[in-house]
Amino acid sequence: MRSLERHRDVGAYALGVLDEAEAFRFEDHLMECPRCAVQVTAFGPTARQLMLYRRATPRAVQPLAGPGPRLLDRLLGEVAARRRSGRRLRLAAVAAAVVCALAGAAIAAVAERGDRAVMVSATDERSGVWARVTTEDVPWGGKVVLEVKDAAGPRACRLVVIGGDGSEETAANWTVPRHDARSHTLRGATALHPDQIDRYEVRTTAGQRLVTLDPS
Repeated sequence: MRSLERHRDVGAYALGVLDEAEAFRFEDHLMECPRCAVQVTAFGPTARQLMLYRRATPRAVQPLAGPGPRLLDRLLGEVAARRRSGRRLRLAAVAAAVVCALAGAAIAAVAERGDRAVMVSATDERSGVWARVTTEDVPWGGKVVLEVKDAAGPRACRLVVIGGDGSEETAANWTVPRHDARSHTLRGATALHPDQIDRYEVRTTAGQRLVTLDPS
């Protein structure tokens, strides 16, 4: 297959619809094409929203079925009911994900707050890096879990936690493998409590900012 046709396989590969042989050939191309590697990473949020929709849709529903006119009303009604049971934010995020998937829209950033934890995710359009940070409040500060997809390696990176007073801490360090578009999970810690954190930044060790995550 010609190189131009390989470039066109980016979306199909990111969504997991290529057969095994085609996926294998595209991965060979991916090792030599940084542009496609960045685009595969950029498809991550859209692929996740479609997966949420697939899991939430009964098997009897045709894959290309359009949303009924009362779908949004039902979702909002469920959100209101969950508010009364103390799980408002989690269902609101799921409802928003389903509506956006049906509408064909991609979410650039999502923030979610609970009683003890804050979750925020974002994709940088320029770098193609996607990241999600979950910080759990503990007596000494915050436990941090970072999920990151960065297909433009190899490069050494760090997660910087920035406080409301402008102070900075490095919560985690890692090295991005060469052209690896998979999601990687790391654990770290910060002396700041979640409500003291202004934002998170994924940077290279040389100081280049790859993605900013703002929980506000």
